[in-house]
Amino acid sequence: MTENKHVDRTTRRPDCVTEIRMGNSILVVSGFFKQNATDTAADKMARVLEAETATQKPSF
Repeated sequence: MTENKHVDRTTRRPDCVTEIRMGNSILVVSGFFKQNATDTAADKMARVLEAETATQKPSF
């Protein structure tokens, strides 16, 4: 039999959590940053929104 290797990691809380409702289900996404990161969740979301805005075409 294959031996399962258990990785002992320090339990820590996620840096950001997003809940998205899809019909009768709720999708929960947890995000973790590198421990020495200087960006915040707000910084990362701002970059995502800027990139999304840049790719959208104007509707005339």
